[in-house]
Amino acid sequence: MDDRQIVDLYWERSETAISETSKKYGKYCSYIAYNILRNREDCEECVNDTYMRAWNAMPPQRPDRLSVFLGKITRNLSLNRYAKYTARKRGAGQTELALDELHECIPASDRVEQVIDDMQLADVINGFLDTLPAETRKIFVRRYWYLSPVREIASDYKISESKVKMKLMRTRNKLRKVLEKEGISL
Repeated sequence: MDDRQIVDLYWERSETAISETSKKYGKYCSYIAYNILRNREDCEECVNDTYMRAWNAMPPQRPDRLSVFLGKITRNLSLNRYAKYTARKRGAGQTELALDELHECIPASDRVEQVIDDMQLADVINGFLDTLPAETRKIFVRRYWYLSPVREIASDYKISESKVKMKLMRTRNKLRKVLEKEGISL
């Protein structure tokens, strides 16, 4: 079943929408949640919460790309759960490590006034990603969007972990320069 048909099922309020979403995007959403949480039970809860959020969001929303829509919901739910857990105890897992790596070149946003700045930041980052070679872009997105471990990325691209780390460091440095050039303060 294609995305348009699945979205139509949500709009019709058909419970089949959830099962079709699970069939098509269950593994994708689980991958995102597990990379952040590293716990199967929490991962399953976030994926189920993703389906509920999608159910509540459609209508009125009609996403053009269902995978992106679901991925964003899953990622946000998982990051929120991760933040709640790490508020209780500080750990140095992959999620925290990846977010710390990016912290040095992406400004923090904790004020409502920054929403417009955040939109500008997203545009600049998307433009920057478009300039990267395909493999570098994919490695960057895998690490900082999907929060994939360096070891997994290296294995998937059949390159060494040190090469992945070097590509990430160089890409972060380039991103920092682009952001500074655009006047986005770090």
